[in-house]
Amino acid sequence: MNNTQSASHQAGQAKGQAEEKGRQLMDQASNAAQSAKESMQQAGQQLQAKAQDATEAVKNATGMNK
Repeated sequence: MNNTQSASHQAGQAKGQAEEKGRQLMDQASNAAQSAKESMQQAGQQLQAKAQDATEAVKNATGMNK
């Protein structure tokens, strides 16, 4: 293999490694986004449940729940 072929081969390997690293970073970002989405959904559900509990408490305290 001459120098030109060797340099081309090394450039191809570097490109492949860079593409793989890019895919890994995109996967990590996607996983982080999915995790954040799930956390926000869970927080929203908890907040909704607390609001419902508070509404029931007010109804009970004011006699509106009878």
